[in-house]
Amino acid sequence: MRSGAGSTSALGFPHVNSAQGRPADVLRLSIIVGALGVVFGDIGTSPIYTLQTVFNPTDPHPVPVTDDTVLGVVSLVFWSLMLIVTVTYVLLAMRVDNDGEGGIMALITLLRRWTTNTQARTAALLAALGIFGAALFLGDSMITPAISVLSAVEGFKVVSPSFEGWIIPITVMIIVALFAAQRLGTAVVGRLFGPIMIAWFLVIAACGIWGITSKPQILKALSPSYALSFMFGHFHLAFFALAAIVLAVTGAEALYADMGHFGRRPISVAWIFLVFPACALSYLGQGALILANHENISAPFFLLTPGWARIPMVLLACAATVIASQAVITGAFSVAAQAAQLGYLPRLRVLHTSPSTYGQIYVPWINWLLLVSVLTLVFAFRSSTALAFAFGMAVTGTITITTLLFFYVARQRWHAPRWLLALAAAPLLVVDLLFLAANATKIVHGAWLPLVIAVSAFTVMTTWQRGRQIVTARRVEKEGSLRRFVDDLNADPAQAAVVRGTAIFLNRGGETTPLALRANVEHNHVRHEHVVIVAIDVDTIPHVPRAERVSVDALGTTADGITHVRIRFGYTENTDVPAALANLDDEQTEGPLDLANATYFLSKLELRTGDAPGMTRWRKRLFIATSHITADAAEHFHLPRDQVVFIGSHIEV
Repeated sequence: MRSGAGSTSALGFPHVNSAQGRPADVLRLSIIVGALGVVFGDIGTSPIYTLQTVFNPTDPHPVPVTDDTVLGVVSLVFWSLMLIVTVTYVLLAMRVDNDGEGGIMALITLLRRWTTNTQARTAALLAALGIFGAALFLGDSMITPAISVLSAVEGFKVVSPSFEGWIIPITVMIIVALFAAQRLGTAVVGRLFGPIMIAWFLVIAACGIWGITSKPQILKALSPSYALSFMFGHFHLAFFALAAIVLAVTGAEALYADMGHFGRRPISVAWIFLVFPACALSYLGQGALILANHENISAPFFLLTPGWARIPMVLLACAATVIASQAVITGAFSVAAQAAQLGYLPRLRVLHTSPSTYGQIYVPWINWLLLVSVLTLVFAFRSSTALAFAFGMAVTGTITITTLLFFYVARQRWHAPRWLLALAAAPLLVVDLLFLAANATKIVHGAWLPLVIAVSAFTVMTTWQRGRQIVTARRVEKEGSLRRFVDDLNADPAQAAVVRGTAIFLNRGGETTPLALRANVEHNHVRHEHVVIVAIDVDTIPHVPRAERVSVDALGTTADGITHVRIRFGYTENTDVPAALANLDDEQTEGPLDLANATYFLSKLELRTGDAPGMTRWRKRLFIATSHITADAAEHFHLPRDQVVFIGSHIEV
């Protein structure tokens, strides 16, 4: 996703950028179709398993099937979609963006940008919550492929009970094929996503209408009075039902997270005019089917389909759930890559599967971690209803944290009165917290799983951030002042012989001397004719304008051949150092840079556990263990491999 008027999303659609007029916010059909194929896969397949989970007789807190409970549950589903998705995300959260980008990571960067000294403690707490929300999303990205594909394949049982023994093998084959295909990229497949999802929403809407005609009184559920009467009149049932009803809003975070790809208006239009009506009709139709016969609580989604169409419907459902899984896997790649850019994860190996767009990425380490995790969940839980107990906790946690962060950021951006924000936040947070509390009752029944995943990911991310701060401080001590080093070198040129050529030293900042440069002078007693010290900053904005990409500092003199260059990248941009250096003028670097023959020097650090304060010993070991997955710096910064030299050093943490 490169900045510029012609930038595009990972699927080839115009990319939104608030600094450039938001071209993606233009309501073009191609953008809306693209949004339908990518953004709504998860939430659009929720009707497959939501109601059957609510009325699951094996639930530890079963909801009895009566006309009143069916009307109450369907009404709660409808108004949950209205309040959480339409109000919280579409009408509110999507109005706050970070240079066009949305999602929980964007909210964290806005917190960082707008925090003052007096707000530091509050902002730090909310940022930590945000990181935990991102960790929950990673748990969601493990659970979604498992529950989505399982629920679709389970439709074969409706066609014929003899298929039951094939559900797990077929699910495993689909999941393995899905993850194996990630390295190929999704540009070609992505163009097919939109039409498939349009067909999906039209079909489930038609089936819903057919179901409604059999029992039109289900339309009473559209009145909020049924949801309220169920909550207040049968709270002991409604409260536990919320743990399954929340499945209807799974994927809501995708609307916000993918806003940068398609724009707020296309996503809003697609939701309001197609996705929401289609999902609502499906839920109403399933409710009507259960009202007509209380035995229809097992797979009511597929029972809505006429017998002759059930096999095609199962196949379409499999395609839709693969799309839902693809969307959340891609989201996991993006979250992991952005977390690494912001310093919460080590530098990961990121492969760009499209020659023209940056946003289409493949992160091998995350991909295989997800595959192993998803297969483990499939074999451990073996059914979508069993896995549903775990699913809700990840969803409600992420939604609640997003709501909290949104209202804090909205206060900073809009300067709205606190009482007005509190008036808007209170009912939404009450709804979110009710869902969260209901899912907490399922902790011993599977809801512990996303919490364990999230706590583990949160621990790794915060440990890495803290360890990185400690290592940076130790490194600064060893590197010493860059300006003093240059001054000493100019004062005594005899300490290092000047050799022809260009040497480029990558450094973390502009104040200290690269360890590789210091070692080259102190041990090899040589320096190159042209020395360029490159500091790379990853900003808390998605895109840095080209005019602001590079800044040059001659370090106090214009005749020593040593230049400091600072390169800025947005956190969603490709960190291509040679391409950025190629845009420098000869005058800026005290002569022409021979990039084709330049030598890139990198400092390679060996981390050791020491007795220095700052972290407990187990966190130090975790930090060092995590460092082993760090991607090769030469590949990350797109340096030509045969022009790279590593010089080692060690640091104790």
